[in-house]
Amino acid sequence: MISEGSTAPDFTLPRDGGAMVTLSALRPGKVVLYFYPKDDTPGCTLEAQDFNARLADFTAAGTTVIGVSKDSVKSHDKFCKKHGLSIVLASDEGGSVCEDYGVWVEKSMYGKTYMGIERTTVLIDGAGKVARVWNKVSVKGHADEVLAVAKAL
Repeated sequence: MISEGSTAPDFTLPRDGGAMVTLSALRPGKVVLYFYPKDDTPGCTLEAQDFNARLADFTAAGTTVIGVSKDSVKSHDKFCKKHGLSIVLASDEGGSVCEDYGVWVEKSMYGKTYMGIERTTVLIDGAGKVARVWNKVSVKGHADEVLAVAKAL
């Protein structure tokens, strides 16, 4: 798991709309990376909608919001269109970024174990350092909490 104060691992990933997003290219701006399990599932949809609803506030705070999952760009495009999302959704189909950030973990449901993305948010400061990590995120109210911390940086 990534820790506060460490340098955020850089990456370049394909994103919704067919473009690429490179973490280091966003400096000196702040970045919210939120890792989520799957497009168009109830919790992930609510989380995306909450971040999207506050996008202007994040932008005013000099902060880019990027959602990261292992879903394809095609899936992200469909998800964005269906829910009117404007936030950046990056596709980590190979899982290397999920591995680098320590969010690809063994999970358990109904007594069965499997590998999956643990819902995690990482706030990165303008110098590329990890300012805050939220593990095992509960979606309700989370975007507001992240926004408050981003504004305070």
